[in-house]
Amino acid sequence: MTTLMSRETSVGSIELPPESAYLWARYEEVRAFTESLCSTLEPEDYVVQSMEDASPTKWHLAHTSWFFETFLLKRFLPSYSSRFPQYDFLFNSYYNSIGDRHCRAKRGVVSRPTVTETYEYREYVDDCLRAVFDNLVDSQMAEFAELLILGLNHEQQHQELLLTDIKHVFSENPLLPVFRKQKHGQSSPITPIEWMDFPGGLVEIGSTGEQFMFDNEGPRHKVWLEPFSIASRPATNKEYMEFMEDAGYKKPELWLSDGWSAVNRLGWEAPMYWEKSDGNWGSMTLSGFRPIDPSEPVTHISYYEADAFAQWQGGRLPGEEEWEVAARTVPIEGNFAESSVFHPTPAPPGQMGLVQMFGDVWEWTRSSYARYPGYVAPPGALGEYNGKFTCNQFVLRGGSCATAQSHIRAGYRNFFPPEIRWQFNGVRVARNR
Repeated sequence: MTTLMSRETSVGSIELPPESAYLWARYEEVRAFTESLCSTLEPEDYVVQSMEDASPTKWHLAHTSWFFETFLLKRFLPSYSSRFPQYDFLFNSYYNSIGDRHCRAKRGVVSRPTVTETYEYREYVDDCLRAVFDNLVDSQMAEFAELLILGLNHEQQHQELLLTDIKHVFSENPLLPVFRKQKHGQSSPITPIEWMDFPGGLVEIGSTGEQFMFDNEGPRHKVWLEPFSIASRPATNKEYMEFMEDAGYKKPELWLSDGWSAVNRLGWEAPMYWEKSDGNWGSMTLSGFRPIDPSEPVTHISYYEADAFAQWQGGRLPGEEEWEVAARTVPIEGNFAESSVFHPTPAPPGQMGLVQMFGDVWEWTRSSYARYPGYVAPPGALGEYNGKFTCNQFVLRGGSCATAQSHIRAGYRNFFPPEIRWQFNGVRVARNR
């Protein structure tokens, strides 16, 4: 088998490993991690859909297998015939060009396939894909590898969704089940904010293509930045509680018009999952309900809340270009899904400069999610992956405690509508110089 080299395709430019065996080992690693996340779940947990934005655990397990089946098995094995043809309808997410889909809001009523049958489907896809992999000719390997790595990054996105969705499921249960037991230490001293200055000027933005990138991370292009400053760490629960105690949710001058409407329509008074009892705030976590730690980064806030908080602090949200320029100065280290904490942790005490740019909480930016200049959607169904969502959404950067560390990079662009709160979203304030 020939050595695999970097090549440009519709899904991005990646540095393929020198040994194709690495690809399969990576595939097994990612697939196994998904299933390890489910190790503490009972069959009843897999099926519940607690809101339209969330999906049942079972659906995530099946959909990620459907992705490999649809975009690899059917492409590289023309004679392939699925043992489960109805799954094309059940587990397609939003690929209109592929065919009809089951109603998203009704994923939780689909009791069949069973959990056991869903795992059997995963195993079936794995076995078929391995057979294809072992019999590929050299001329197919590079394209196969590109799509395989895309599928692995897609599965890592669903690992994060699996965690945030089951958290919402458990939060709706009066028993407040524990997803994963964790010991909680005492609150740490809060590291004072430093303002990190950047000179601005003409800079290049976008992933470089030296490793895997989603299509929406490019093309790399130049933008002009005015000088700016950005906080050395994300805002903490303590700082956010001060915003709340200063009647932050009652001051319309702090809020965007749509945000003020959401506050009043939805009755927001605190971040999602927060509840007050006997004068003290607590929160549902993936390790159960516990008191709010003032030193942890605030999370589960909407774009509107992040923007109002930044206004209250006398600053603003950073632009995604500003965030990316700042993030390039620090290594990709932090509290990620691999740590199995699944909750934001306090900033490291005594550490100077920018901290927690990666992991812990996604950080809202003020940037609307838009196509970069020169962007061209990939051909075929994969062109629906990112580009068609560039409307009415805002960009988040940096990953969270539920993101895989191997999945994130400075140029990574997450995006959500401004009202969503069930993801691990936080805020880092910026300001003009």
